[in-house]
Amino acid sequence: MDAGLESAAQGARQEIARFREVFGALEQAVHQRVVGQEPVVRGVLTALACGGHALLEGVPGLAKTLLVRTLADAIDLKFSRIQFTPDLMPADITGTMVLHETEGGGHMLRFEEGPLVANCVLADEINRATPRTQSALLEAMQEHTITVARETRALPAPFLVLATQNPVEQEGTYPLPEAQLDRFLLKLLVPYPQEADYHAIIERTTGSSNMQVPRVANAATLLSMQATVRSVAVPESARTTAIRLVMATQPCSDYAPEVVNRCVALGASPRGAQALILVGKVEALLAGRAAVTQQDVRSAAHAVLRHRVMLNFRGHSERLKADSVVDAVLAAVRD
Repeated sequence: MDAGLESAAQGARQEIARFREVFGALEQAVHQRVVGQEPVVRGVLTALACGGHALLEGVPGLAKTLLVRTLADAIDLKFSRIQFTPDLMPADITGTMVLHETEGGGHMLRFEEGPLVANCVLADEINRATPRTQSALLEAMQEHTITVARETRALPAPFLVLATQNPVEQEGTYPLPEAQLDRFLLKLLVPYPQEADYHAIIERTTGSSNMQVPRVANAATLLSMQATVRSVAVPESARTTAIRLVMATQPCSDYAPEVVNRCVALGASPRGAQALILVGKVEALLAGRAAVTQQDVRSAAHAVLRHRVMLNFRGHSERLKADSVVDAVLAAVRD
């Protein structure tokens, strides 16, 4: 092998090894406080490595907020938490211009940052905020900027929104619009713990011990991980699988199964295909590979597509779940 190619291959192997080392260290750090929930923890870290946002859905008390707080402790980043409520205004999260008195007795306007100006933002109970506030968050999620007093300000990099919502309680909530749901790279369902996990939870939380979480990464580390993800090769076969999975969620497309044509009003957009590829790249890296396989893409389908499939009236009347639609899509699209 040519010396230059051998050097490039060696560098790629080192990058993959470094990525797996940091990813594993973050997983271990989070699990020092969070018991179980391995798929959810891996999903949140995958979103972090991809530079995307994640929506965590589960009933109260399942450690959603604890997971995000612990992740913030494990990474040297600016962290902020926003408790979304119906009376929350856009200026409460973006910040506002405040009048300050100068030394000479004059006055000047100065921008006071809101909690959205951070690297890692926990949007707790995101569906309790009004559409007006959601629009300000939408700009931050998509453009990584905020606009205050007609001036657009860039948010720090990396920027990640981890949002939580309760799937049961709907009183006093505002369902997230499809445009905002599409900005979330992943939607992760947080289940109840297993019986063995309850023992560990009680032992950790009802005693006097205070588990310290080590800092194992910083902003530069995360940006390097995101660059490594982007460098993973995507063969045509994997790209084709991602495209066909997305098209299969769209009613009347060439790949749509019967349940999609019958019960789906709106399927995934091209962002769904982009998300499948990005998450597939992380799957490949964690397996020690420098190229995405079709199985990597398929394994990401539920977390990537479940919030991008909008059921019609018939689908809701049949109490169909989005995950069941994704199951049908996976069965209809063959490798």
